[in-house]
Amino acid sequence: MTTTRSALLLAAAMIGIALLAIVDVVPERLAQFAPLALLALFPQAWLGRSRVCGRAVKAER
Repeated sequence: MTTTRSALLLAAAMIGIALLAIVDVVPERLAQFAPLALLALFPQAWLGRSRVCGRAVKAER
């Protein structure tokens, strides 16, 4: 999955949780911390795929 696609999915999940909180399906307290939890669970969506270790792998080739 590309970085753009995963970022869009993350944003859609955040918007979905907000909409569910508006109609009282999700408790308000949970909806307040859901975006932060989603960012912690899926860091590749906002950090991308770059890794510090990737430099070492490229240097060996």
